[in-house]
Amino acid sequence: MSLSILATKTLPFCPACGHRVVTQNLSKAVAKLGLEPLDVVVVSDIGCCSLVDSLLSCHTVHGLHGRAVALAMGVRFGLGKDKKVIAVQGDGGATIGLQHLLEAARRNVDITLIVQNNLVYGMTGGQISGLSPRGFKDNPASDEEGVQPYDICELAHSAGAAFAARAFVGSDTPELWKEALGTKGFCLIEIVEVCTAHGIKKLKELKDAVEYPETVLRSDRPANAVEPRATDSLFDALEPVTPRFESNIDTPVGVIIAGSAGEGVQSAGGLLATAGMMAGLHTTRKGEYPISVGSGFSVAEVILSPHPIEYTRIEEPHTVIAVSEHGINHVSGRIGVNSNLLVDESLTEGLVSRTCASAPFRKKAGAKGAALAAVAHWMRTTGLLPVETLIESIGGHKHEGVLRKAIDSTAG
Repeated sequence: MSLSILATKTLPFCPACGHRVVTQNLSKAVAKLGLEPLDVVVVSDIGCCSLVDSLLSCHTVHGLHGRAVALAMGVRFGLGKDKKVIAVQGDGGATIGLQHLLEAARRNVDITLIVQNNLVYGMTGGQISGLSPRGFKDNPASDEEGVQPYDICELAHSAGAAFAARAFVGSDTPELWKEALGTKGFCLIEIVEVCTAHGIKKLKELKDAVEYPETVLRSDRPANAVEPRATDSLFDALEPVTPRFESNIDTPVGVIIAGSAGEGVQSAGGLLATAGMMAGLHTTRKGEYPISVGSGFSVAEVILSPHPIEYTRIEEPHTVIAVSEHGINHVSGRIGVNSNLLVDESLTEGLVSRTCASAPFRKKAGAKGAALAAVAHWMRTTGLLPVETLIESIGGHKHEGVLRKAIDSTAG
C-alpha cells in the first residue's frame, strides 16, 4: 500500500475545523490511488487551509494569495505528465485568483483544485468572501434580490473543466475524491466547511445557510496535452563572468548584509556575489525584506565558496554586516558565537561583548552607500577577496560613479 502524504497526525487547525477532515480525506484518497508521496506535488497559497504544505511528505510549493492554480499550472507544464499536481485554496484564495482558475479550466490543464470553502477569510478575522451566501454575517447583499455568491463549480464547468463537484464536509465520499483526483484534465472539488472560530459552527446550520447545492458536473473534453519543447535559456542572454582574480577563501564563507529598505542592501549583496565570481568562486545571493518592500529592514545573504553550493541557507554566518537599526534588529538573533560583526558606528551600543568592528559608513557614504562601503571595508580588512573584484563588478553600471565613491569612501 502507498505511504500517506500526511507526515503527522498533529494538525494546526482549530478543534472541529473542517480543514482537518478534508486534509485527512485528501491523504487517504492519494494513498488509495496508489500514488507514492514523491509522485505528488501539492501547491498552496495563503489562508488557514494552506498551512497544509508543512504537514506533507510530498513535494510542496507555497505561493501568494490566490495564485495556487497559476503556480500549479506552471508545475504541470514544467514537469510534463510524470507527477500528480494538486492545488489547495480557500474560498478567499479561489475568488482572488478566479481568473487563474477559469484559465486552467478553459485550457483543461491536468491538475486537481481543492477549494476548502468555509465561507470566510478565517486567517484574518472572518471577513466574507465571494462565496459567502446572502444574509451571512455582514454581507451587504442580504436580501433575496441582492447579489448572489459565485457558484465556483458552475463557473469552472462552463469554462471547460473536465470535472467539478461540490460536497459538504462529511459527505465528501471516497468515490468523489477518487473521481476528482483520477480524472484527466482540470478537476475542481469544493468542500463546504464549518469555521468554528469565525463562521458557521454547526453542519446543520451550514446546510441551511448555503444556497448552492451539492453537485457533480462532468465534461468529456480531452485534457490539455503538455509536450516538452526546447526553448532558449534565460541565461543565454547574460554576459558570462570571467574570473580574473584570486581569493583567499578555501572554505564556504556566509555573509549577511543588513540595513534598511531603499538603501542599496540588495545591490551590495549582488555586487559582492559578482565579485566572488570574478575571483573564480561559486556564489549565491538571496534577499529578504517585508511585504511592504519600501519600508523596514532589508537583508542580503551571500555565500562565497571554492566548491559548488548545494545548500543556500546560512546557518551561522561568517560575517554579519549591519548598517542600520532596522537591519541589526532583524538579524541579531542570527549572529553566532563565532560570527564576526561589522556595524556602522551608530550601532555599537550593546554590542561590546561580541567580536565587533565599526566604522562611520553612513557618515562617509551616505545612507544609500553605507552597505556597499561596509562590504568594501570588509574585503580590505579581511583580505579574503581583493577589493578590485568589487570595482570590476560595477563596471558599466548606470550608477558606476556613485558606487565607486561608496567603495572608495572607506579606503585608507
